[in-house]
Amino acid sequence: MISEVEFSEGEKRILIEKIKTYFDAELDQDIGQFDAEFLLTFFSKEMGVYFYNRGLNDAQFISQNRMESITDAIYDIEKPTDSSR
Repeated sequence: MISEVEFSEGEKRILIEKIKTYFDAELDQDIGQFDAEFLLTFFSKEMGVYFYNRGLNDAQFISQNRMESITDAIYDIEKPTDSSR
């Protein structure tokens, strides 16, 4: 079972750079590596599970819809028998 959202070192580098770029472009603030990493850790721990759970819910919804579609397709090709009269 996954206890918290974790990123690889490569993913962390990309996300930290995105945070720094956002702060510079949108807030006109230059934040350092440490501050950006701190924010990433904070958001990952405090909000990551909400995004993770939303992703699971979306995947479950898609799976259910696909299963219903498969079930409908199976009923569509079902051949009538004497017992179905």
